[in-house]
Amino acid sequence: MAIIVNLDIELARRKMSLTELSEKVGITMSNLSNLKTGKARAIRFSTLEAICEALQCQPGDILEFRP
Repeated sequence: MAIIVNLDIELARRKMSLTELSEKVGITMSNLSNLKTGKARAIRFSTLEAICEALQCQPGDILEFRP
């Protein structure tokens, strides 16, 4: 897949657990885990916005394109 999800890197930078992010964003652990491991095939803008707000980052910090 050419889109890489760097959610684990952003979580580590903020010393935040996936559980804590799940609680802040209101998304299930399984959905966040699928996103983190690259198993998700899509992400809603509202979800991306909530994650960016919780992590205080930009979408480009989480998603990366590698050809």
